[in-house]
Amino acid sequence: MNEKDGKIPRPEEVEKDISEFLSKKYGSSVQIIGPFPQVEETGGPMGKGARKGPGIQSDMKPEELTAYLDQYIIKQDSAKAVLATKICTHYNRISRAASQGDFGDSMVGAVKNNVLLMGPTGVGKTYMLKLIAKRLGVPFVKGDATKFSETGYVGGDVEDLVRDLVREADDDIEKAQYGIIYIDEIDKIASSGHAWGAEVSRTGVQRALLKPMEETDVPLKVPHDPISMMQEMERFRRSGERSPARVNTKNILFIMSGAFNNLGEIIKKRVSAQGIGFGACVKTEKDCMDYLSQVKAEDLIAYGFESEFIGRLPIVAVLEKLTEADLFDILNNPNNPFVLNKKLDFAAYGIDLVFTREAIEIIAKNACQERTGARGLVSALERVLLPFEKRLPSLGTSRFVVSQTVALDPEKALEEFGRSPAHPRYNEEFRLAKAREHEAIVGYLTDNQAALAGRFNLKLTGSRKEVIAALYCKQPTDIRSVLNRVRRDYGQVRKLELTFFKDQGISIVFDDDAVDLIILEHGGAPGSMEQFYTQLTGDFEYGLKLIKEKTGKSRFFLTLEALANPESFVAKEICDSSNKESDSVNT
Repeated sequence: MNEKDGKIPRPEEVEKDISEFLSKKYGSSVQIIGPFPQVEETGGPMGKGARKGPGIQSDMKPEELTAYLDQYIIKQDSAKAVLATKICTHYNRISRAASQGDFGDSMVGAVKNNVLLMGPTGVGKTYMLKLIAKRLGVPFVKGDATKFSETGYVGGDVEDLVRDLVREADDDIEKAQYGIIYIDEIDKIASSGHAWGAEVSRTGVQRALLKPMEETDVPLKVPHDPISMMQEMERFRRSGERSPARVNTKNILFIMSGAFNNLGEIIKKRVSAQGIGFGACVKTEKDCMDYLSQVKAEDLIAYGFESEFIGRLPIVAVLEKLTEADLFDILNNPNNPFVLNKKLDFAAYGIDLVFTREAIEIIAKNACQERTGARGLVSALERVLLPFEKRLPSLGTSRFVVSQTVALDPEKALEEFGRSPAHPRYNEEFRLAKAREHEAIVGYLTDNQAALAGRFNLKLTGSRKEVIAALYCKQPTDIRSVLNRVRRDYGQVRKLELTFFKDQGISIVFDDDAVDLIILEHGGAPGSMEQFYTQLTGDFEYGLKLIKEKTGKSRFFLTLEALANPESFVAKEICDSSNKESDSVNT
């Protein structure tokens, strides 16, 4: 009994007291689990506090997002513009509503910017959306329309994607309600007009998608899923909320995509019928895929989609087929994952891999013949490099050039290289290929200077471009990672200036060229900046203090020459200070 008021404590109060006692005695490793919900004294549920808004602070403009995509995606200008515009508008609209106290548009009949993407396989649809989601910091999930059924008893339930979005958001329901759901191969659920078998199932999947695409509440607890049931029980124990957790799809953006191989024929018939007569435009050799840019809702309905389903996809973007030149540009882009992945494969054995322009042209040509878009680049690269990936680690070589000879006849090139891997010819070939790669990276930085400098808040001087190119060529990585490292190291160098002032009472300022040298030689490696600071103090401490005592000067600009020869710099500063002092006395 309670000694103060004589009342018998409630069971949940006893549980709370015991839990506090166990926590104090044994720490967080021992906890009591009972049937009573544990609620914080503030009245809110334990764990994450409830937010006052969606947590989406997107102020990105369409042109900024398009410029970001241009760094990674070759071609597809129209699709990039459509996606960047509508997705930016979607999240800026949410942010504006949240800032005004309305977490989402309250207008009845508001239309969501769901998007339908059309284009052949391997043109970058998934890659583009992953880039956008990562740039905006929103959860993203991808599903395959062919794996869903209307009810979920045969295949997956379309609402499972919403639950996957919660898991992708680390169980943050509120964050998940502003994510992106991408469903591929949506053209496979179009019916052909029959009324039995698979056709009914396809129509059923379309109808099952209607509510989530617009607005509905999806329960996280699923009767046939024991894990979700256990999670719901744990949520009740911690928060005391009996109502099941639900995810509202009002602000979830749905993006569908498909190849739509036969849709061009339908559009062609409609366009040709409208052009009958003397003014008709006869197009006999035109690829039917080229007609996709003229698609209308009636064409999609004729293709086999429900009118209600098409009505929830108001935005249509068409992606172009990739040519041989496009595939070359993809491989030549310093951010492309295909070449970077192969460099990482060889780097796992300590081998530095570099490609020549001629080899990339041959690989792009071979990939184009497979007619699978950018996906063909993977198999084309593997056909050339798989024999070398098997053999080179045993030869003990540390560098290799993928040249025109290698790309044309891998087996013969491997046989020749295996006879004398240390031949000076290969070393010179590697040196020239690295120099061209370095030059290409500097050119890329110059072409994209405005976008990169603005995004990373980093001044791209001539010497800094050289440093970035050197770091890129030094290890397999993309431009974004290098720029992030340079920006981080730049901040560390400026902190060294403050540390020197705190320790010595003297202000030093490195010029841009000196900063770049420090980043190149001391950035990245753990402890390297600390070692440089120790050396810096030993080189300049006493000399600069002497100048300060004699002249009162306490601010010094350190250049490349000063770092290379500290004694000469200090001697010159003393000499200049003495001359100024003499001039002052004479005056």
